[in-house]
Amino acid sequence: MTRKKTTLVPILGDQLTIDLASLRDCDPETTIVLMMEVDEETTYVRHHKRKIAYILSAMRHHAEALRDAGWTVEYTQLDDPNNAGSFTGEIARAVERHDPKRIVVTEGGEWRVMAMLDSWETLFGIPVEIRSDDRFLASHADFETWAAERKSLTMEWFYRQMRTRTGLLMTAGKPEGDRWNFDKENRKPAKNDLLMPRPLVFAADAITQGVLTLVAERFADHPGSLDGFEYAVTAVDAERQAANFFKHALAQFGDYEDAMLTGERHLWHSILSPYINSGLLDPLDLCRRAEAEYRAGRAPLNAVEGYIRQIIGWREYMRGIYWREGPDYVERNFLDHHRELPGWYWTGETDMHCLREAIGQTLETAHAHHIQRLMVTGNFALLIGADPAKVHLWYLEVYVDAYEWVELPNTLGMSQFGDGGLLGSKPYISSGAYIDRMSDYCGTCRYNVKQRIGPDACPFNALYWDFLARHEDKLGRNNRLAMPYRNWVKQSEADREATRAQAAGFLASLDASGPAGY
Repeated sequence: MTRKKTTLVPILGDQLTIDLASLRDCDPETTIVLMMEVDEETTYVRHHKRKIAYILSAMRHHAEALRDAGWTVEYTQLDDPNNAGSFTGEIARAVERHDPKRIVVTEGGEWRVMAMLDSWETLFGIPVEIRSDDRFLASHADFETWAAERKSLTMEWFYRQMRTRTGLLMTAGKPEGDRWNFDKENRKPAKNDLLMPRPLVFAADAITQGVLTLVAERFADHPGSLDGFEYAVTAVDAERQAANFFKHALAQFGDYEDAMLTGERHLWHSILSPYINSGLLDPLDLCRRAEAEYRAGRAPLNAVEGYIRQIIGWREYMRGIYWREGPDYVERNFLDHHRELPGWYWTGETDMHCLREAIGQTLETAHAHHIQRLMVTGNFALLIGADPAKVHLWYLEVYVDAYEWVELPNTLGMSQFGDGGLLGSKPYISSGAYIDRMSDYCGTCRYNVKQRIGPDACPFNALYWDFLARHEDKLGRNNRLAMPYRNWVKQSEADREATRAQAAGFLASLDASGPAGY
């Protein structure tokens, strides 16, 4: 005899984990798992086509994995004729169908989603249990306790606490190698004659093919391409990609973590962040496996420490900042920047080779590594004075691993200095010299990275100095910018005026070309 389904467990698109907190201690015999593809989530920004395709295909495959594990799964596809178009609407339909006694759900990853979950008990008149997302190592309370004790929320100190708590790369209570951080050893430029490892490429199965067709038809006006879709969409294939990274790329990941090369989209990066952020891979497990590679002598300490820091340091820290600072964090604009992004952020059609490479790769694959994001697209947006909220929306749109809890602090705080230094002690800005040092982009660019003035001058150069001049009132006393400000003052008045005129001319050309994308 079939028992009545008394518990409804909604699973969201970034909760694709078999042992999710909301499923634990639920009885498969009396539980309905509800998964929903809804317009509300696919269109609140114009997500990259590839991002939508990845999430929908991963959701559909995860539903099959849950069924194989013994769960009863009801699944609403985007093109179902009765689709309510929102999570709350789909919950209402499920409540009407099943009359459950309770709803159990894992907490949402974003403020807007949590507000929705918080409303369900009142709307539906049944108990709603919202469980903590224990796929993260630091709970909201953990982070708040850490932050409350500090005047400065420097990530490094949080990272050290996480190392101590997890025991990763620790020996007898001390950091391996007697140093916590090997970042200074992870800044080598790469050469294109090196043998590059390659991530695995996964052919689209029937489920993914169906999703690709749906996305191509329904989201034709969204940015990006679906051609050659290659992402893993199951936990099994995500695990294969992880194993490939540990075997072939981790050992040199550290040395070349910040390097950029024309035509090389991945270098030694893992390309695992989409799978971590959607739930297909366990971040702590990945860190332990990276440590095991070091202990076995197959990967050097600087590579493994750098990889672990990205996950238990930056990733956990960004989530902590997001939830601590509140939903109005997105409105912060310390530098009072209001310029639109240029239209070619949605096309990649610019003469600046570094931006053409980073944006072109992004539009094609929905991926670019952290230095391309921070020191090319982000650096340029900051130097021109782009509105940080609009920069945030672009990053949220175009990257397959972008969820607001991790993307917003990274973009508005770290990249655009919109929070005035809460996240970073100085703006991440540079002239063309940094890009020239860390890449081969400048060698084939139409602009000359050595020039500041003139029609062939690299735009980054004049923009860099103009940025410092524009914001001297807010940044002039920043200790980490003391040297560039001294160098600016040392220049002759004529040189300073010429630099600012060069920057003004370039900015005027951006304004004349007009924005696009929204």
